[in-house]
Amino acid sequence: QVQLVESGGGLVQAGGSLRLSCVASGGTFSRYTMAWFRQAPGKEREFVATVTWINGASYNSDSVRGRFTISRDNNKNTVYLQMNSLKPDDTAVYYCAASRGGSLATARDPYDYWGQGTQVTVSS
Repeated sequence: QVQLVESGGGLVQAGGSLRLSCVASGGTFSRYTMAWFRQAPGKEREFVATVTWINGASYNSDSVRGRFTISRDNNKNTVYLQMNSLKPDDTAVYYCAASRGGSLATARDPYDYWGQGTQVTVSS
């Protein structure tokens, strides 16, 4: 059973930056595709970014491309989300997810494990 623990959320002004971290335990981290999703109040959980274990390729949603960067450190069993130029619309709970598949999946179904989430609030 894989456990995921997110950290790094908080309150930041528009235009600022945050870096989220997600530490995995209980599995072979280097063999999981990792992703970040987010859920704003009253909205569906949406895909943000993913990074595969096969070759380290990554993919971002259109809404964050050019501002957010996903990366992973297999030695630390950690995936990161560097968020720059934050906007109030980025306010949400951010969730880390892990998939045993190798594709850059943007839907929720392929992800087998989820963290509890970390709150990000961007003030205007």
